[in-house]
Amino acid sequence: MIHFYDALETRDPQVREAELLLALPAQIAHARNSTAAFAEILKDVDPLGVSTRAALARLPVTRKTDLHERQTAQREQDVFGGFSALRFGAQMPRVFASPGPIYEPEGTARDYWRMARAIFASGFRSGELIHNCFSYHFVPAGSMMESGAHALGCTVFPGGTGQTEQQVQAMAQLRPAGYIGTPSFLKIIVEKAAELGVALPSVTKAMLGGEAFTPNLRDWFAQRGIQGYQCYATADVGLIAYETAAREGLVLDEGVIVEIVRPGTGDPVPEGEVGELVVTSLNPAYPLIRFGTGDLSAVLSGACPTGRTNARIKGWMGRADQTTKIRGMFVHPGQVADIVKRFPEVMRARLVVSGEMANDAMTLKVETACSGPDALAAKIGEAIRDITKLRGDVQLVSPGSLPNDGKVIEDARSYQ
Repeated sequence: MIHFYDALETRDPQVREAELLLALPAQIAHARNSTAAFAEILKDVDPLGVSTRAALARLPVTRKTDLHERQTAQREQDVFGGFSALRFGAQMPRVFASPGPIYEPEGTARDYWRMARAIFASGFRSGELIHNCFSYHFVPAGSMMESGAHALGCTVFPGGTGQTEQQVQAMAQLRPAGYIGTPSFLKIIVEKAAELGVALPSVTKAMLGGEAFTPNLRDWFAQRGIQGYQCYATADVGLIAYETAAREGLVLDEGVIVEIVRPGTGDPVPEGEVGELVVTSLNPAYPLIRFGTGDLSAVLSGACPTGRTNARIKGWMGRADQTTKIRGMFVHPGQVADIVKRFPEVMRARLVVSGEMANDAMTLKVETACSGPDALAAKIGEAIRDITKLRGDVQLVSPGSLPNDGKVIEDARSYQ
């Protein structure tokens, strides 16, 4: 039995890291030379100097808001805001739209979104039929999964979304090996099949994404003979990580360089600490450098028990954008980071907003081992007023006492 999609999955970790970093300077140079956006963003960067993770971490983070703003500003000249290395025509068979709208190109490379690896890890094999219930219109999800399934050697039924009874009928008659789509829609299909008295014995596996896949729902499927596995992908960079039979976190894809940074900054956090997931894609068609997904996650220590040697993440743990309105003023994680940078004694900080709406109170909790706390707290209080234009209390706490959940701003107000 073949356990791995290819030899890349079992590379020595040091070899993988060396090969990724060897490819990095060329991708930086390509992004600068082939896209107007990165020609501007990276104009002062020497690509040959970006050959380590430390050098990569010094580059600016590009987020979805940047994509949207540039696309909106340049709509008449370039619908992709200068981020795509492709142009309309044979080199770009499709273009998609995500909410915003943000437009994404699709290139011609085989398995352009690199989804075959995740589909394989979910148990699918060449020669099988897959029932694909991701959307085929506007967004790329349906095409992402279909191109990956084709690369794996599978046939696809393009079920798309909706029409539950017809989905049940098609599954019963075509007998696919499994399902790809959101977990909630698969549950609806299974329940509808039970209501209609239609058996779906062929559907024994599923690759799921697009929303949270909880342990309770995983067990619900297992009780009905379906083994479900989740993947983590975005319309911008394709596959980022995927679940394996070990069910211990998500293994990173082989075609991306992933960092976990403190929300509101581009600064990498220590292994195990929750932060924003930032991805550098090695895709030449859409070469996003340090793309901030806006999603929280953390790196797991150790290797996957299946034998795959790439790093693992815990999966989706919430959103990194914690911008909050306090007393009529927006406060965002970057401002908290600016406060912390002024004080070498401070290790981490968490701004807690409490009280009731229109009667807000905010307290900045800071981890520090510093003596003389009264003087430090007073100086931090001044920095809060200087940066946020708001007054806030300061509470000094011992190192390691703040929750490891990626939150820089906690909104604990009562909304009742």
